[in-house]
Amino acid sequence: MSPSQKLNAPKSDSFILSNVRLVDPAAGIDGPRELWIENGKVREVAEKGALTKSGAAKGNELPELVDGKGLTCAPGLVDVHTHLREPGFEYKETIGSGTLAAAAGGFTSVLCMANTNPVNDNPYVTKYIISQAEHHAHVRVYPVGALSKGLKGEQLAEIGKMRDAGIVAVSDDGIPVMNSYLMRKALDYCKTWDLPIISHAEDANLVGQGVMHEGFHSNCLGLRGIPAESEEIIVARDIALARLTGGRVHFAHLSTRQALEHVRRAKQEGLRITCEVTPHHLVFTDEDVSDYDSNFKMAPPLRTHADVTVLKDALKEGVIDCIATDHAPHAPRDKDVLFEFAANGVVGLETAWSVGVGLIDEGVLSISKLIEVLAVNPSRLAGIPAGTLKAGSLADLMLTDLGAMNDFSSASLNSKSKNSPWLGKKLKGRVVATFVEGKCKWNS
Repeated sequence: MSPSQKLNAPKSDSFILSNVRLVDPAAGIDGPRELWIENGKVREVAEKGALTKSGAAKGNELPELVDGKGLTCAPGLVDVHTHLREPGFEYKETIGSGTLAAAAGGFTSVLCMANTNPVNDNPYVTKYIISQAEHHAHVRVYPVGALSKGLKGEQLAEIGKMRDAGIVAVSDDGIPVMNSYLMRKALDYCKTWDLPIISHAEDANLVGQGVMHEGFHSNCLGLRGIPAESEEIIVARDIALARLTGGRVHFAHLSTRQALEHVRRAKQEGLRITCEVTPHHLVFTDEDVSDYDSNFKMAPPLRTHADVTVLKDALKEGVIDCIATDHAPHAPRDKDVLFEFAANGVVGLETAWSVGVGLIDEGVLSISKLIEVLAVNPSRLAGIPAGTLKAGSLADLMLTDLGAMNDFSSASLNSKSKNSPWLGKKLKGRVVATFVEGKCKWNS
């Protein structure tokens, strides 16, 4: 399929997706397959040609055929770290625009963080987000509730009521929880429902007024630095609290080799610890800040080449469980300022898959491993029905042309905000189509 072609989207609720390479690590499949999709679910998965041949032989009327020749089919991707900005910051992103970006990136489910306005720290905001998603979302939206009221790190939020309203995890993401006693209470409380706490691992006192990684390049650029130890300290503390309480901790956007060593040892110990890495921390380094481009400013900051190497090794070895985008849209007024004053974060839903394909070409990951860290493991972490296309599962899937090139530009991005470090770059691996419950939500 050439880059200019589109998939002929099905017109009915029952269709056979034929001539695809199916990669479904949870089912142990990587090879030519046909999928029979009916009423939003996978009815049957068969060897190439088996469904069409058996139906014709029996004289049965075949469902609509959708030819996926040259395409790879995989379970829809799941992002456990997305900022949709609604309610309160719709000038940056909306549930509609953010989930369209997700669909364009092959994601069929996203977990949206609680740092909205008002903060998602009570069941009323949770229900509002779910209601807005039901009316405007292009993919499935699962809210993450705040750990503390108002993200202030002083009192626990209404976690139980939010859980009943529909949250799947708890986090003060964007702001580290500095109160160790509060973190302990949260872990004890969340254990009741087996809810994971997503930890933003930075020591706020060490971060201070820092804006990039502390080291050679921060000194050269005259910018205040953030030491790697700011991440290591909170990771070590939260692992100790997980050991104390038996609770679940998921570390967001890890960036340093020191922090990963703590995670590695905690997993060997059998503690309930998981972690993620972002695409930008796998590709860029503190050296990329040299032009003072605020699209390279994020929290935690970009680290060293040595850290990037360790992150890739940890991903390959399974120490890192997920790739998560930390999709953080910001309007020009938040980014087009001096580097020191620019908001942290970049958009990432539409570039994550292509960055992952680049890791395949580097030999860091196989395609099965890439699907594992972008779909299988994230769905298990969130406890949602996704990550596989076995018979009977929801027909949430993506189709990709692994060889097609993407030219990323402000005009090509579907997100309302355009703060991407990949603008002007060409990346391989194009998402051709995304289906949610058998309905085509994106067709390139």
